[in-house]
Amino acid sequence: MALQWFRVPKDIVFGEGSLSYLAELEGKRATLVTGGSSMHRFGFLDEARAHLNKAGMEVDIIDGVEPNPSIETVISGGKKLAAFAPDWIVAIGGGSALDAAKIMWVYYEHPETEFQDLVEFRFPKLRQKARLIAIPSTSGTASEITAFSVITDRANHIKYPLVSYEITPDIAILDPLLPAKMPAHITANTGMDVMAHAVEAYVSTNSTSYTDPLALEAIRLVFRQLPIAYREPGNMQARGDMHNASTIAGMAFTNASLGIIHSLAHKIGGEFGVSHGLANAILMPYIVDYNRRETQKYNQIEAQLGIKNLAEALRDLNLKVGIPLRFREVTEVDISEERFAEALDRMSKNAFADPCTLTNPRPTSPEDIREIFQAAF
Repeated sequence: MALQWFRVPKDIVFGEGSLSYLAELEGKRATLVTGGSSMHRFGFLDEARAHLNKAGMEVDIIDGVEPNPSIETVISGGKKLAAFAPDWIVAIGGGSALDAAKIMWVYYEHPETEFQDLVEFRFPKLRQKARLIAIPSTSGTASEITAFSVITDRANHIKYPLVSYEITPDIAILDPLLPAKMPAHITANTGMDVMAHAVEAYVSTNSTSYTDPLALEAIRLVFRQLPIAYREPGNMQARGDMHNASTIAGMAFTNASLGIIHSLAHKIGGEFGVSHGLANAILMPYIVDYNRRETQKYNQIEAQLGIKNLAEALRDLNLKVGIPLRFREVTEVDISEERFAEALDRMSKNAFADPCTLTNPRPTSPEDIREIFQAAF
């Protein structure tokens, strides 16, 4: 039997005010990697820098990571890291900043790396120059805990899920004060991303007795606390539970992998710029219905949580947090029927080739994926 693994960061620091853990690090230099202006605006970037300064470190900042980080961004970031030579890379912000920092780290330590090698899961050994800390500002991607990074090839409109235990962060810091600043629609989208991670990890063909309890607990927490976090942004109990649920689901899926919810979400996101969590949320009920004939594990979720029909419960949860049930109803980007039809075959073939498809509980095909896309549109 092939060996299996359960791997997560060495340290997970959580709870209100846990950002202060940065002051306890040892090193000479640290680079903060972040995205847009929210970490600046809410003061978290300055707070992180102050804690690192307190630890006696010189601090540099790489900011402006875009919502779908590109190949160009991570290669450029690697060069900036090389110029400063930090001992610590501290990624703070949404999943995009964390994902980008992981691959910047690769290019910092191994600037000769070919991106295609990473696409094919050939990663060099890291931790020769630096270690990575991940501090999420959203409760969704779980990038702070995972061996995954999603990087966009802008020229070909493809999001590549890159996977290697080498890029699992060394330390994850989960301070619920950061996601408490999220707007309602981001709370909803990222929260449903947590649900997709947990549901797919639970039914994955690579799930184990180590991952199943974590996935189930994350599902339970999201059903209970996401509507509250959406309605009451300052409810710290709900925020803390959702932040922990994100990481718990990440612990499950980084070890069990995912399925075609993510395969399809990666491709429609790459084509049209649909937010990843929103794409997952819309696709999830359709794919639960599609997969059900090949697995009894949805029945187990329903029995454990007292739910009659998981797909219907997911649709109800989407509506409670303002998420439409079809892509044609999405307002954040323009997906016309004509553009969707033009991209449909390409998206279907690319989704079938996505690595997440390998652990889906039901064997699929580009034709089946095409039908799911059409139903979800």
